[in-house]
Amino acid sequence: MAVTTPFTEAIAQAEAMIASAPFAETDAERAEGLDYLAGGISSILQLARSHSKSHPYFVTSTGPYSKMGLDNPDTLYYHATVEPDATYVVRGVRGTTVDLSFQVLRGDYTPTNVPGGDDAFDDRRIPIADDGSFEITFGPALDEAREGYFVLGEGASMLAVREVYSDWATEAKGSVTIERVDTVGVAPEEPDTAKVAKRYAIAAKMLTARINTWFNFPKWFYLDEPVNTFTAPRSTPGGLSTQFSSVGHYDLPAGTAMIVTVPKSDAPYQGFQLGSMWYISLDYVNHQTSLNSAQAQVDPDGNIRMVISANDPGVANWIETTGRRRGILQFRWQRTDAAVAPELGPTAVVVADADVPAHLPFHEQNRIDTDGWAERIAVRQRAFARRMLG
Repeated sequence: MAVTTPFTEAIAQAEAMIASAPFAETDAERAEGLDYLAGGISSILQLARSHSKSHPYFVTSTGPYSKMGLDNPDTLYYHATVEPDATYVVRGVRGTTVDLSFQVLRGDYTPTNVPGGDDAFDDRRIPIADDGSFEITFGPALDEAREGYFVLGEGASMLAVREVYSDWATEAKGSVTIERVDTVGVAPEEPDTAKVAKRYAIAAKMLTARINTWFNFPKWFYLDEPVNTFTAPRSTPGGLSTQFSSVGHYDLPAGTAMIVTVPKSDAPYQGFQLGSMWYISLDYVNHQTSLNSAQAQVDPDGNIRMVISANDPGVANWIETTGRRRGILQFRWQRTDAAVAPELGPTAVVVADADVPAHLPFHEQNRIDTDGWAERIAVRQRAFARRMLG
């Protein structure tokens, strides 16, 4: 068997899954699925090649060109491979983004234990110097606690880092590196044919598992909820103890819109996004398919009102469905100091497009013209370009 055969066979299996997806109703949705597969192929190959246990380094876990798992448009995702019996030093410089967090995972994005201890925490638990620099260590359990030292749980295989933006235009990302203490200063072994073949075989399993998992995720966790509604805010499963989420799914036939009302939170980060039925973000660079509390227009009564629709309602907080009749709804609150109470969560109502103004109590203040909208999109495009190169 050729070395690459397992991976090419996995690509064919994944393509067959995508081609048979019952929710892909239009050519655009089928094309999105195939593009999603392309991103998965490139990402999985990168993951397999960077899966170095002896010499780990941070790579991009998901991003605008390799989406998965309802990626947050406001977040940069990184990860590195770790082993529970080794020791790692993580160094970096804290940027000006609203949140920076670390999470120890087992397997493929599975928490090792209930988050909240050494498994998942934000930068408030690490010592940061006046110049923004920090150095922390991950490793086996110690006899006594030590500042800046975090224990890798049993079965730990990955260290994930998430850096979250609120204001794309002004906040700057930091930097982060990792080194394994017992291998620093020496070179890794050169791979032979057998090791390269193993990488392709591992990549094959990772690709089919990834497509299958996220293919079914909405069905497992979203689609049982009543359509066009939101769950009450709840602690995010498998995430930080300081993260809360409210989720749902929408179905908006032609000529209808959903008006979502949510109080502006005191939490440092509050964000909303749409996702496709492939469980990935929509195009958030060239379309306004997401808004966080720094980007959104806030009404005088302290509420953020968003209009989700295919047709432009002429308001600043329009969330574009980009022609997708069905999709995922997701709110996130991060770096919270207390639980997000139900009354601080979102409410939704579906109305005819023509009735949208009547359901916006501050409609006159919400309005935006064509030039104003183009400027909003330009700000997103420029800020995204800066973020990706910064």
